[in-house]
Amino acid sequence: MSPHHDHGVDEVGVALVTISTSRTKATDAAGDAIVAVAKDAPDVTLSDRRLVGDDADAIDATIGDLVDDPTVDAIVTTGGTGITPDDVTIDVAEARFDAELPGFGEHFRRRSIENVGTHAIATRATAGVTDQTLVFCLPGSKDAAVLGVEEIVVPEVAHLVAMATR
Repeated sequence: MSPHHDHGVDEVGVALVTISTSRTKATDAAGDAIVAVAKDAPDVTLSDRRLVGDDADAIDATIGDLVDDPTVDAIVTTGGTGITPDDVTIDVAEARFDAELPGFGEHFRRRSIENVGTHAIATRATAGVTDQTLVFCLPGSKDAAVLGVEEIVVPEVAHLVAMATR
């Protein structure tokens, strides 16, 4: 394997942030599903789990806190990726990105079309790097969260962390 494709990271600390004003930790099906996928991933450790309302300042502060946490290599958010006025997750995350990973959102939407048809265009799911920390923003539905984490984040996160922290 070439050094470019060598993961170089044995363990990835992932923080989960559910963004919703209507969910609680007890009703966070998408968050619970992400935790289940992370527990089964051999090189992923869940470092933190938080629930934040649909408030730009609260989302920004949470991402900032997690970026500053040395146990967090990647942040996965769920919720707030649509186009309603309170869907501000993407706006906040993108403002922090040092580098965007447009292929993440493109691939996520392409795979989502198989499940939800053309409704997939309504998500602004994205990913990027801020201060050497990966940030993946997924929709708040359980199926979308599982799709994104299981099929994209988990297979690529160790490699991406190695690249982002070189």
